Amino acid sequence: MSTSTVTPTAPADRPADDGAPARGSRRRGESSPLARLTTHGVLTVASLIALFPVAWLVFLSLGPDKDDYLRPGGIWGKMTLDNYSFVLQNTNFFHWLKSSLIVSLGTTVIGVLVAATTGYAVSRMRFPGYRKFMWVLLLTQMFPVAVLMVPMYQILSDLQLIDSYPGLVLVYCSTAVPYCAWLMKGYFDTIPFEIDEAGRVDGLTPFGTFARLILPLAKPGLAVAAFYSFITAFGEVAFATTFMLDDEKYTLAVGLQSFVSEHDAQRNLMAATAVLIAIPVSAFFYLVQKNLVTGLTAGGTKG
Repeated sequence: MSTSTVTPTAPADRPADDGAPARGSRRRGESSPLARLTTHGVLTVASLIALFPVAWLVFLSLGPDKDDYLRPGGIWGKMTLDNYSFVLQNTNFFHWLKSSLIVSLGTTVIGVLVAATTGYAVSRMRFPGYRKFMWVLLLTQMFPVAVLMVPMYQILSDLQLIDSYPGLVLVYCSTAVPYCAWLMKGYFDTIPFEIDEAGRVDGLTPFGTFARLILPLAKPGLAVAAFYSFITAFGEVAFATTFMLDDEKYTLAVGLQSFVSEHDAQRNLMAATAVLIAIPVSAFFYLVQKNLVTGLTAGGTKG
């Protein structure tokens, strides 16, 4: 007696299931064409809104008259670079630029150094009151500028630092260091403690471990702290106006106010100066942008 095995066959009208998605279906997580179009449209509109003030400022800076901002349509027929020539040749722009760079770079170097060492100490060491110390730093950010102005002026006056670059750098560091210390402390927390232990085993001192092993891993965090410190000092007005008395020691943000008086406002020159002011900030951002983006989106290590 013989037996035979019958193999069932799929109906002729049923396609074989080879694992490929059916035509017209979307993979999991893939958005529809309408959703992608909407997303790109929203991002395009948001980009145009963000760029419009900058483009408008550049456009007004090309108008030769101080009242062209009232009739912007008339600028098209008389665009000129005379405003830039006047600012560069007939004002103390380069003195203001020198003062801004001295103060901003000084604040960046000193502020980042103090913030990095402070953040590392609180992240790795357990000394009495280390938690309260960080909260005290945060508490200093709660006081408005108007409250701090008088005591800071008195302190700088006693130290004979009024109308001096070191005095203004110290004032700006008091603003930048607390935030940057918190930033660096959080970044150091993401770096494994085993790296410190490995450095100690190799004979490095605590400072040697910090300088040779931890800081190279913390470059993105340092870039964020440096950018914040630079921008804080570069664009600040209130402290610079109060503590700097010599016109040649004004920063760019303070010098910009010289185009506005009680009875006159040279807005075309203000616009041209504002465009020139944006160039150093853009250059600094270009230098740190790679580490800046990494520092804002990632921790010290990936795993």
